[in-house]
Amino acid sequence: MVATDPVRVLVTGAAGQIGYALVPMIARGAMLGPDQPVILHMLDIEPAAEALKGVKMELVDAAFPLLKGVVATTDVVEACKNVNIAVMVGGFPRKEGMERKDVMSKNVSIYKAQASALEQNAAADCKVLVVANPANTNALILKEFAPSIPDKNITCLTRLDHNRALGQISERLNVHVSDVKNVIIWGNHSSTQYPDVNHATVTANGAQKPVRELVADDNWLNSEFITTVQQRGAAIIKARKLSSALSAASSACDHIRDWVLGTPKESWVSMGVYSDGSYGVQPGLIYSFPVTCEKGEWTIVKDLKIDEFSRDKMDKTAQELVEEKELAKSCLN
Repeated sequence: MVATDPVRVLVTGAAGQIGYALVPMIARGAMLGPDQPVILHMLDIEPAAEALKGVKMELVDAAFPLLKGVVATTDVVEACKNVNIAVMVGGFPRKEGMERKDVMSKNVSIYKAQASALEQNAAADCKVLVVANPANTNALILKEFAPSIPDKNITCLTRLDHNRALGQISERLNVHVSDVKNVIIWGNHSSTQYPDVNHATVTANGAQKPVRELVADDNWLNSEFITTVQQRGAAIIKARKLSSALSAASSACDHIRDWVLGTPKESWVSMGVYSDGSYGVQPGLIYSFPVTCEKGEWTIVKDLKIDEFSRDKMDKTAQELVEEKELAKSCLN
């Protein structure tokens, strides 16, 4: 892509909390770099049409130099027209007293409709990132109903969990977060995900050391660290009375930026991608793996040693994804 051509970026659910945090980041260049002009396509549902108008007014008022245009609409076809990148934030949130099946059936119909609109209207090379929960399974539904979008172009967000894991390690060791790398989030973006530090390192005084060695507390790493990352979303809701919007928006930018512009040398990130059977994960699930990215393509990091503790956790989260897939199927029928 020539830097002078604007990239069209779709954000669904754009008037919501995450959308409101995300669109200025994109317009500032946090997603595609400081030289890449963008045209923002914002979609939301009819009841949010006025709020969406307000967001568009603010984008105009912010006078972002990289922002070459804004489409704000409640029409899914108009929203998807020629988009190069789609960030699917809109979804039906779980409300009190709702069963998982209720949430699933609502999201199945939303993602089925949006998949068809992308299939027919998006640019041929469109890259899709699903943020709305259940993210892995929403991405799978989207893939099912947008068959012409390549498998490799449909992903879901586990970068937020990845970044949370980096943050926990950096706080524990009192080091800068940019000195911690190669944590892994395996599996589902849910409380069964497995944050793995067995291959993670910290750079201190010019030398790289394993996180396990530096933390020197396996008990903490195998219990509290894992549950803190798994339950972090709930902890933020409890504290803020609202879900984590700022960090979700920021990590969505990280996910797309690394995917499009490449990961730094010698380091990987976590992305929910279509399984090819790597690490014994059933093909046909969207599962979070460690990946490296180059020239707009992601590749699963191969041949990492997996111990028994990890294997068990990786299998449990895969099992949950199999069950979600079945549940989604039953909602389709």
